[in-house]
Amino acid sequence: MNDKPGFTTGTLAVPGATLYYETRGSGPLLLLISGGAGDAGMYAGMFPALAAEYTVVTYDPRALSRSTLDGPLTDQQVQVWSDDARRLLDHLAPGEEAGVMGCSSGAVVALDLLARHPERLRRVVVHEPPLVELLPDPASYRALFAEVRDTYRAEGLGPAMARFSEGVGEPVTAEEAEQATELPPEVQEMAPRMHANFPVFLEHMLCPFSSSVPDLEALRPAAHKLVPAAGRLSRTQEPFYGPAARLAELFGIPLVEFPGGHLGGVDRAKEFGEQLLKTLA
Repeated sequence: MNDKPGFTTGTLAVPGATLYYETRGSGPLLLLISGGAGDAGMYAGMFPALAAEYTVVTYDPRALSRSTLDGPLTDQQVQVWSDDARRLLDHLAPGEEAGVMGCSSGAVVALDLLARHPERLRRVVVHEPPLVELLPDPASYRALFAEVRDTYRAEGLGPAMARFSEGVGEPVTAEEAEQATELPPEVQEMAPRMHANFPVFLEHMLCPFSSSVPDLEALRPAAHKLVPAAGRLSRTQEPFYGPAARLAELFGIPLVEFPGGHLGGVDRAKEFGEQLLKTLA
């Protein structure tokens, strides 16, 4: 628990792990699924606006930050993570449809959640899921992400992330990319936890999540609940923008552009949150 009004913390035991979660605000439930090495604090800049209209739930995915595993760390599985998200929904809003927004690897999880449990969801925003199997040349990006992982093993975090940034390409314009807002205290507080999570992301998430294949047939009847989304600054970054655009094309639904780039929910939080509220409405 916490002394901030409308803010609570809790834990939930799930098969193989214990999840740490936070709730804010009141109203219909909105689950935010962090991406990469991020955790429950990743979208802190959006919390005030979102919590005015929703009960906002964030959490540390298993094996990251305060969500602990019962056994040894192994390669993480998208379906296990989406089961975790579904159990959180069942715990906090049993029998109710919920809104969900996931970014990056969190969007991969959100998409799988929609494919397997559409009856639990009202609207699902998937922002730049790096599902390279949806791209015209998936092999090159599978090789890139494997190289990033191997670089981390051989040379450490700095060279691995440099190779990652080089491989995915620069945002649309450097000038616009530099117009980021100051990070809120909660995001700054998350930075040491995120740094500690990077080995999990690079070793056990990057390759299995990006190479997973979404169940398009299961998604088709639920496509009216799906919102593929991408950042305006990501248009030249194929592994980020491309899969979202492909989902929109496959299901004949609009691609919604959000402010910023791949991390728009962090460094363009105010504008990103405003677009999210419009999209959920």
